[in-house]
Amino acid sequence: MAGKPDLKLGLIGDNIAESRAPLLHRLAGAQSGLDVQYNRLIPKEIGVGFDELFERCTDGGYRGVNVTYPYKERVAEKVTIADPLVRAIGAINTVLFDANRPTGYNTDYSGFIAAYKGARGDAEPGVACIIGTGGVGRALAFGLIALGAKEIRLCDNDETKAQQLAKDLCGVTSSSKITVYADSVAAAQSATGLLNGTPVGMVGYGGTPLLAKAMSNQEWAFDAVYTPVNTQFLQDAKSASLSIISGYELFFFQGVHAWGYFSGAPLDEARLRSNLADTK
Repeated sequence: MAGKPDLKLGLIGDNIAESRAPLLHRLAGAQSGLDVQYNRLIPKEIGVGFDELFERCTDGGYRGVNVTYPYKERVAEKVTIADPLVRAIGAINTVLFDANRPTGYNTDYSGFIAAYKGARGDAEPGVACIIGTGGVGRALAFGLIALGAKEIRLCDNDETKAQQLAKDLCGVTSSSKITVYADSVAAAQSATGLLNGTPVGMVGYGGTPLLAKAMSNQEWAFDAVYTPVNTQFLQDAKSASLSIISGYELFFFQGVHAWGYFSGAPLDEARLRSNLADTK
């Protein structure tokens, strides 16, 4: 009979069959000799709704869970959020369980900042166009404020969501211009950077959030999608001579930061990156 793991973790989401999060956390644990159990928790496959599944995790022996599309904003209502900036983001992707109410964090926010700096160093984002203003889009927007974006253009099929994010961003900054666009092509025009904060392009959600013809004269592009890594959005951006930042970098750094919350154990990031590349 298998023994109890040192850490029991999980990922709640709707389209996570290809996620490498279980591998990342098992490899991270191995560095400290920790046996990590990391479960994929898909509400539809388990046969319960998100609310019930989350409640099961609170008393199911889990140290914590990651939460992904489409539940990041929903779970924010169920946790204590100590960081006022994360409360303003209004989306959670990392939850810790303890004797009291679960605590929520957003490592998409910190992970995006790390991914951006790793690719572009101290270069400012300039005028950034974000397509998609859900959970990850909100994290990207707040990350862009921290990075000193001159302007943040928000575009979403649900204009109400984009307007709400604009209001929330204006509540924390006066240095970045915040604008809302109804059309992604118009929003992309004359922008410095293009960001996909939607699930479009990932396995199960084929396509691209922006027409290739709209990619011209920008400097850089980022895609939050990492399954697959080489999305159509990034292929089009590369063909247009934009420098690209893969969603894999966000995946890596949000995972590293989440691991810090889950375990508090030291981590050799270079070793983890190498092990991930070597393990299919």
